[in-house]
Amino acid sequence: MSDLRALGLVKRFVLGDETLEVLRGVDLSVRPGESLAVLGVSGAGKSTLLHLLGGIDTPDEGQVLFGGADVARMKGPEKARFRNHSVGFVFQFHHLLPEFDAEENVMMPALLAGWTRRRARERARELLDGVGMGHRLRHNPGKLSGGERQRVAIARALVHAPPVVLADEPTGNLDPHTAEEVEELFLGLNQRAGTALVLVTHNENLANRLSKKAFLVEGRLES
Repeated sequence: MSDLRALGLVKRFVLGDETLEVLRGVDLSVRPGESLAVLGVSGAGKSTLLHLLGGIDTPDEGQVLFGGADVARMKGPEKARFRNHSVGFVFQFHHLLPEFDAEENVMMPALLAGWTRRRARERARELLDGVGMGHRLRHNPGKLSGGERQRVAIARALVHAPPVVLADEPTGNLDPHTAEEVEELFLGLNQRAGTALVLVTHNENLANRLSKKAFLVEGRLES
């Protein structure tokens, strides 16, 4: 597995006549098996940082390095492969497809990558068992609780066994008890799989349980 590193990340957005510099030279490094919590007020740029780390967006300056390769310089197919196979995304809202059941939602990334249905189904069941959802394979998202939907979303993010997991407020939409269960699941998966985990949160208690934490303040990351 490879380190995920950011060097001097700058990101600007143009709003009418005004240019807003959201990130002003962010540096970070997360090794396999490490977990980094990123805290900050709403609008500080935490989600923007995750989008840059995951290749969803491109920095105006700086580099995102994974295995020595600069993600921002990757061309279309290479970047798509990085996003699909090297990074697992988990968001505050699960983004599950409502017309498909839990098993089918988890199978989807594998099928899009060209896996056979049998292989994709076996992988989905393995992951859903691992997140405590093996008994809910045939339930659509509308029949699942918030915590159950988030567990399915976590399983979906892990289909390709990505070395990097990026989580944007994954427990922010859950009640305290369910949030604690999902937190335990995240931390256990991080330790067992040896992934590099970057987790954006407002929850300082959760942040204190990760390997490292940093605050995004005025566009810069501070320990």
